[in-house]
Amino acid sequence: MPPPRPQPVVRAAAEEKPFARGFGAGIGLALGVGLVSMALLLVSLLGTGLVARAVGGARADMLSTTQHVWGPANASNTMLALNISGAIEGAGQGSMFATGTYGYEIAEQLDALGADDYSGVLLLMDTPGGSIYGSRAIADAVIRYQERTGNKVVAYVQSVAASGGMYAMAPADAIISDYGTFVGSIGVIFGPFERYRDVTGLTGNILTSGVETEGGITQEYLTRGTAKDFGNPFRDMTDEERAVYGEGMDVEYNQFVEFVSEHRGISADRIRDELGAYMFDPITAIEKGLVDEVMGRPDAFREAASLNEVDPEDTRVVSPALPGGLSSLLGAEQRVYGHNIPLSSNDGLRPTSQICTGAPTVLAFAGDFTQVCG
Repeated sequence: MPPPRPQPVVRAAAEEKPFARGFGAGIGLALGVGLVSMALLLVSLLGTGLVARAVGGARADMLSTTQHVWGPANASNTMLALNISGAIEGAGQGSMFATGTYGYEIAEQLDALGADDYSGVLLLMDTPGGSIYGSRAIADAVIRYQERTGNKVVAYVQSVAASGGMYAMAPADAIISDYGTFVGSIGVIFGPFERYRDVTGLTGNILTSGVETEGGITQEYLTRGTAKDFGNPFRDMTDEERAVYGEGMDVEYNQFVEFVSEHRGISADRIRDELGAYMFDPITAIEKGLVDEVMGRPDAFREAASLNEVDPEDTRVVSPALPGGLSSLLGAEQRVYGHNIPLSSNDGLRPTSQICTGAPTVLAFAGDFTQVCG
């Protein structure tokens, strides 16, 4: 009779539980620490407002991030510089090939400032102008800031401040120009309007259009303006249309003239009859009353500090910057608030700014639109 076979060893379930409990406890501890850390991070972010600013609305906070522009980094006093560069639009609802400024967003930043936030504001001007409403939005916000805080606003022309740029900076307490700039162009423009003369046929396909004419194609702007098909390129503009729309342009132009007259102390008649829509060099601009002083940037910043009654040698200038890494991770737009992200010609996209597309709009703009719209 064969010997009995040994029975297999069966480990008790109780012997496995310590390992299972230990493994589970380790995972639980790790998850717990992770959740606590995440909660603390969210509390911290909520405390600084980053979640509300970056996730809510998915854009950078107006002034959450700034960069140093000039002066000692450890200075006791700080002035805020807002760049007014490129064509001035109203809000961020379109794209251009060139740098642009959103007037309403600049106004928001000014309206958010209290008397103690900064020791004054600088407007760094480099613009051919743009929309009337965007330019006026900046100007009105400058006035509100001055009245609310008692601080001074200094406009510094770095290259050109034409048309809408003149509109936007007119209420500044002082306008200082760098050397070799152009200032002025107090006027409005409306167009362009194309005219196809003696059309003989339409060519093209679903992707491209074309017109064959015997008289050629002409284009014109109204520079001061009721038919349903006003702007129709297949007929001439009537005298009545010119008169009606010209009256609308007169309203915009007169408001522009009166605004500059009030805030720069130049008679409206002198603006209309002598200054016109010309742009002037800095020295001539001083003679015309459009500029107060001509000086390089460091001296201009020192002058702005002195006007705000702070020590120029203990003052720094900062300006809004791109959002930081954490804000970017939370969804903040990668642009400086108040400014667009210029299109690239390699993107294959068309500009959608109101300055570039759609029905003609009365603008306070000087120069060639192709520089903005491609």
